[in-house]
Amino acid sequence: MQQPFHTLARAIILGTTALSTQALAEETTLDFGVPAWPGITVKTEIAEQLLGALGYETRAQQIGLQVIYQGMESGDIDVFLGAWLPAQREMFEPRKASGVLVDVANNVDGAQMTLAVPEYTFEEGVQSFADLAERREAFGGRILGFGAGSAASEILHDAIDQNAWGLGDWRVADTSEVGMLSAARDAINRQQPVVWVGWTPHWMNLELPMRYLDDPENLFGDNNGESDVLTLLRAEVAEDANLVSFFEQFVFSADEQSWMIQEYGQNEREAAEVAREWIDTHPERVQTMLANVTTLEGEPAWPALEARQAR
Repeated sequence: MQQPFHTLARAIILGTTALSTQALAEETTLDFGVPAWPGITVKTEIAEQLLGALGYETRAQQIGLQVIYQGMESGDIDVFLGAWLPAQREMFEPRKASGVLVDVANNVDGAQMTLAVPEYTFEEGVQSFADLAERREAFGGRILGFGAGSAASEILHDAIDQNAWGLGDWRVADTSEVGMLSAARDAINRQQPVVWVGWTPHWMNLELPMRYLDDPENLFGDNNGESDVLTLLRAEVAEDANLVSFFEQFVFSADEQSWMIQEYGQNEREAAEVAREWIDTHPERVQTMLANVTTLEGEPAWPALEARQAR
């Protein structure tokens, strides 16, 4: 009888006692930095389950964004799957230039981050950052953010300091992703003007009537916040060619990640459960991710997994 992939993964994980790759000879656990973002949480869980099935020991550390980058410098964090660029460029670029980290792939297609408003507000004429200042009173001079210290928060605070688009007397109300979107949904339910930091992929694009504002100054990056979501490896970890091959192929469509975010962030399922379902229902995607990748015993990863499943 064919075993589910996640059952196989657990069996291999339990049977693994040590790593034997050159890059991880002295570091037996691969540490992932995970901010409190649903998409990164589920993607990290998928990576952990797949790598665990290949014999790697992994650990997810739920910490803030700045601490993740600092951890890659100190050697405490090995992998980060959520380097949004250009939003995080001030944290990313100096560390890449110094050789601390290596970016190996853009792991999601079609990403974007910029300011968003309800569809009814957009239709009333607020279609650009330039339209915000003249409607300050309606918005209460407030932009909803999802966390102090986040790249988006830094961008907005800089814009306010520089009075970009006449926002000099506005403020950023930073809470959390959940708090920000709860406040946005509440305003939408009452048909009130509200502006918040929006991005895709995310469940908000599926569930909220929203539109992105135009920003010719590209405060959030070129092409109105068009973004890459990079996979970062600590430089020493990037010496492991097998891991590099895996992470180069560990990529998702915006629709795939939006589903993960919705299931975990909105439907409140466990990240491990969502990850297992994605793995079990996308064998062709898993096969692509494991092309030219081996187990720690040197076996081709996908055939080895298929053979174990068939037992």
